[in-house]
Amino acid sequence: QPIATKSPEIQISEIFPRHAAIADHLSFVRSCNHGAPAVHDAGWQMMQTGRFFSGGLNTPHAGSVTAYLMGRKTDLPPFVVLPELMGSGGGDIPNGQAGGFIGKAHDPFVLNADPSKPNFVVPDLLPPKQIGEARLDRRRKLRDVVDHTISSFENSENAQLLDSSFQSAFRIMTSPQAREAFDLTQEPQSVRERYGMNRFGQCLLLSRRLVEAGVRFVTVNTFLTVFNEVTWDIHGTLPFTSIEGMKNLVAPMYDQAYSALIEDLVQRSMLADTLVCSLAEFGRTPRVNPAGGRDHWPQCWTVYFAGGGVKGGRVVGRSDPIGGYPAERPVTPPEILATIFHSLGFNVEEHLPGPAGRPFPLVDFGTKPILELFS
Repeated sequence: QPIATKSPEIQISEIFPRHAAIADHLSFVRSCNHGAPAVHDAGWQMMQTGRFFSGGLNTPHAGSVTAYLMGRKTDLPPFVVLPELMGSGGGDIPNGQAGGFIGKAHDPFVLNADPSKPNFVVPDLLPPKQIGEARLDRRRKLRDVVDHTISSFENSENAQLLDSSFQSAFRIMTSPQAREAFDLTQEPQSVRERYGMNRFGQCLLLSRRLVEAGVRFVTVNTFLTVFNEVTWDIHGTLPFTSIEGMKNLVAPMYDQAYSALIEDLVQRSMLADTLVCSLAEFGRTPRVNPAGGRDHWPQCWTVYFAGGGVKGGRVVGRSDPIGGYPAERPVTPPEILATIFHSLGFNVEEHLPGPAGRPFPLVDFGTKPILELFS
């Protein structure tokens, strides 16, 4: 059932009571839709890159574009994915969480760990305490010897990428700033519990710490796959989640962590400069299926934003009475990407260096950001 919220213009589902309390910071787009296949991987491509991959061309994730255009701000990587890259979505196609045609140098740094675990460490980032900087320095000198010995390889594109990746990794591994940013033990236990002592909650807390430390762009995957894991994918039969599981397990966890993040950003005066995007690759069928669940539905769904110049309490678009199709102001994934880029201060008419050196538009020609969210 719908419930009232802190914003007079907005009602929300009763399973998100904490969202209701912060709705004055949120703005909703209720008419998102796309025409790509109704499989997760295709939707992930659309929502994270603004395009459905075709002709062997993988377009870059919005975070990779940000890393390319803005560069590194600190010792930390500019683009981070938590807790891991997306796994299988059943489509067996790329999920869009990579640098694509702008190159692997702009792939995200991936945590590959669960920050809610008591023994949480960052396996690919920080060196174990027993590996001192002297040992790391010896390894760097050894690599230099190998590089200079194999001169035919040294000037190749792969060698340059290897050198760039090595220098980036070495810089992070030896950085006290990076060590501190990933150290959740520096947070009061009460703050950690407010976010929720689960993987998603601690990833959101970690994302706040990373942005605070200078990371440009963080993507948090709420779940890593739709198979044999309690997720939003509520088809009603195993290996998928039931509607009851979504209501009683997934929604409370999400509601708690997301509201904690927004409140934390407000208290730290960070929300105005931090865009928080809550995106999904599609919605769910308006009607319950025979198994007691709901299936994939890219024809209409809701996404929402907070901060980063977005004014709270806005609603863009409207669905028909059953949430089946947009009834007003249809919005497509490229418009969502243009909105993110607009918040970041990018010119959406800018071009990236595309395949074979040809300019490639940041978003498709004529695509505009959803300016109603900012006024």
